[in-house]
Amino acid sequence: MKIFNFLFSVFIFSSVIFHANAHNVTHDSRSIIIDGNHRIILSGSIHYPRSTAQMWPDLIRKAKEGGLDAVKTYVFWNAHEPVRRQYDFSGNLDLVRFLKTIRDEGLYAILRIGPYACAEWNYGGFPMWLHNMPGVSFRTKNDVFMNEMKNFTSLIVDMVKRERLFASQGGHIILAQIENEYGNVMKPYGEDGKSYINWCAQMADSLDIGVPWIMCQQAGAPKPMLETCNGWYCDQYKPKDPNTPKMWTENWTGWFKSWGSADPLRTAEDLAYSVARFFQKGGTLQNYYMYHGGTNFGRTSGGPYMTTTYDYNAPLDEYGNLNQPKWGHLKQLHDVLHSIEYTLTHGDVETQKIDNSVTATIYQTNDKPSCFLSNTNTTTDATVNFGGINYFIPAWSISILPDCREEAYNTAKVYAQTWMMVKKSNKAEDEPSCLKWAWRPELIESASVQGKGDVSVNKIVDQKDMANDASDYLWYMTSVELTKDDLMLNGTVTLRVADTGHVLHAFVNGKYIGSQWAKYGNHVAYVFEKSIKLLPGKNLISLLSVTVGFKNYEAMFDLVGAGIASPVELVLKNAGNETIVKDLSSNKWAYKTGLDGISNKYFDPSKSSPKWVSDQVPINRNFTWYKTTFKAPLGNKPVVVDLLGLGKGMAWVNGHSLGRYWPSYIADKQLCKTKACDYRGRYMLRNTIVG
Repeated sequence: MKIFNFLFSVFIFSSVIFHANAHNVTHDSRSIIIDGNHRIILSGSIHYPRSTAQMWPDLIRKAKEGGLDAVKTYVFWNAHEPVRRQYDFSGNLDLVRFLKTIRDEGLYAILRIGPYACAEWNYGGFPMWLHNMPGVSFRTKNDVFMNEMKNFTSLIVDMVKRERLFASQGGHIILAQIENEYGNVMKPYGEDGKSYINWCAQMADSLDIGVPWIMCQQAGAPKPMLETCNGWYCDQYKPKDPNTPKMWTENWTGWFKSWGSADPLRTAEDLAYSVARFFQKGGTLQNYYMYHGGTNFGRTSGGPYMTTTYDYNAPLDEYGNLNQPKWGHLKQLHDVLHSIEYTLTHGDVETQKIDNSVTATIYQTNDKPSCFLSNTNTTTDATVNFGGINYFIPAWSISILPDCREEAYNTAKVYAQTWMMVKKSNKAEDEPSCLKWAWRPELIESASVQGKGDVSVNKIVDQKDMANDASDYLWYMTSVELTKDDLMLNGTVTLRVADTGHVLHAFVNGKYIGSQWAKYGNHVAYVFEKSIKLLPGKNLISLLSVTVGFKNYEAMFDLVGAGIASPVELVLKNAGNETIVKDLSSNKWAYKTGLDGISNKYFDPSKSSPKWVSDQVPINRNFTWYKTTFKAPLGNKPVVVDLLGLGKGMAWVNGHSLGRYWPSYIADKQLCKTKACDYRGRYMLRNTIVG
């Protein structure tokens, strides 16, 4: 683990007009209706904490230029209420400022209050203090949980109401969401789960926001909630309530990334196909998840083992640049869909089978027809005659004919230019070619040599319970007294530690003996084993557990343990090949949360310290802080810090945490796997990753 500190700051015609008068947002089976007008809504997710507040206007402007009608965001409970009843809406957590920025660009907003988010966000957005409340059970019929959920949900609703941002108040928020994908995990909760989701609906409705509430992935959502679909494709989705419009709240533009995994890629052609197919099949609201993914700053990434980057292969990349050709190809699609909005929301629908793989869908109003020609074959292109005109429809593509005669768009025919982003070195004026570094060691001796902790307990405690998510780091320390004739001194002894995942660094008598970690997946637990040398007298075992984001999804994910688990054992194999096990789990264990450098804010430039050393900078040294200063690069392009070549740690710029880095644990470079860059066929994540 190496910890970096950079003393550098990075500063880097309206389609919708909002009036003070209330807007009426309702729905029928065809679409959302705003002030009596049936609307198709093209939306994109941008999460305010995953970018800087200075970036928001540019991101939202690019979303509008890309043809979106709305921006959607989660609300992140643990970011806003890190300590019970202590709230933070500052900086890039300024939700109201973000919502007003959306409004000022003339776009609608969709507010996913949750307050469970998932979102590959640490602990799914739940604050750890909630986990540690006596008697709590998450996302089920439980008074402790429901009271806290109602308190936070009401807080957000009241905040938004005070600013008059709901459409019913003359604002621009047209939909709100309660809970999130509960239908995916509801079954294990049994009858209490059913009671809980009904309570969610009643609680949300009682807040009287004046616009519809939605529940995604909640088939047959309790009234008056509107159910929606999430997934790679939602063309086959049909709401259980015939009066609910067909809405798609998460169309995954790519996927998240974990440490050690390659970059997921979803082609522009397939993404466009999924959107066109959805509207061909009667869809009227579609949201890209994500439109801009951004960055998991600080300790916000979920997991475990999810990366700091949340680029998501979205139309706007991690830094806010256009991801071409995806952004441009989708913009052209949006323009065509908007041009036939009235026909899609009012027209009679007829389907004609043209050949084995090509189907025509005709939307007919009194004024004009509009048509979709879809070729679902994954390998064979088609030339078909429709209305006396021949059309070439590539495999796995859809052509849109706004007047049922002239093709205005085909999902597989990409005309947007492909861009390649190039990272250039700092060109600041008079900037030296080599940076000057200072360093200082992390003071670990009190834990690794002396075994001093803040709390002592005669058992091994889960890291979530002990550290309360105040830090990634938790020391577990215990000692073993051995007499001169103890059997543990007469053979090979192995320290064996059961770990629930994440990262473990082990010390015996102040000497570092090794580290271990797993990788992202459902089964991240492992057993650390290392041969050690014990001495007569007192032997100190110090284990530093490092979390890399808490689990954020699945039923009862909140109960998944973190840190060291029982047993911790000394295992001796003597000369007779006999195995003797000494279980240390019931020993007296001392615990210390955090690292000295983080507690004393070594990363804060306002904290002066004479202890930094500027000569003989060590290389490949664990538990070391490094610091440098440099001038801001010239221009106004996005600025990134390249940490390739480092091990694992955290980085700060002017006291602001960029997040975790772990470039020593990244995927090997590779070209597209077999068929990975071929857009044809249903998107399959395992086959579409690139290095």
